[in-house]
Amino acid sequence: MPSISFPRSFSAPRAAARHALTAALLLAAALCTMGSARAQAAADPAADLGPLTQRWLDDALTRNQSSGLPLRMEVSVGSLDSRLRLAPCARVEPYLPVGSRLWGRTRLGLRCVEGQTAWNVYLPVTVKAFGPAWVLTSAVAPGAVLTAADATESEVDWAAESAAVMANPEMWVGQIAARQLVPGQALRQSMVRAPNLFRAGAQVKVVAQGPGYAVTSAGQAMSAGAAGQIVRIRMDNGRIVSGTVSENGTIDVTL
Repeated sequence: MPSISFPRSFSAPRAAARHALTAALLLAAALCTMGSARAQAAADPAADLGPLTQRWLDDALTRNQSSGLPLRMEVSVGSLDSRLRLAPCARVEPYLPVGSRLWGRTRLGLRCVEGQTAWNVYLPVTVKAFGPAWVLTSAVAPGAVLTAADATESEVDWAAESAAVMANPEMWVGQIAARQLVPGQALRQSMVRAPNLFRAGAQVKVVAQGPGYAVTSAGQAMSAGAAGQIVRIRMDNGRIVSGTVSENGTIDVTL
């Protein structure tokens, strides 16, 4: 039986068809993958909140740095509960909740302003502010007077605690330790107090001031007093008044 052979030009269209079909299938798969990714992103807007928050915080901290504070800022953004499902949103607006500030452990609000379903969530944020401070090199007992030899200058996170750092030695040298202080602590305002200028029962000078006049008299302090404190004074006539202790120990009373 004679064999039948087909010309090469007959098989070429079939090969081209196979290539076209393969390309079409690959394109369809790619489009399907892209569509799935878009659907997943739309269904889970929480995935974009981290980068959005980071950009907002970086801009806010850059603006704050214009105040001239010698601080090196670091910020880390936490994450939402993985079980949380947010409705799709075209635009999310970050904001700082009332009573919060970009300092230490805090939170940032995120609300959907363009979406079918409004939502509002809070993202945990930690802001660190590294700057010069004075760190204790030895223990200081409560009531002891701090000297320049008690601390050395170092860089610390100012935002690690709410109390302000005392970066200038004039703020703490000669002050009294308000509690037990241990080595490694950065000196902060809550750790010290001004020395007492008089004891309870001491005779003090009282300056009472009113509109256009001032009267000086004497009285007995009912408690110890340091500069800036408000104390009660028993006057010679038995009347008790309250006044502010001045730097020289005089009690200023406003009538």
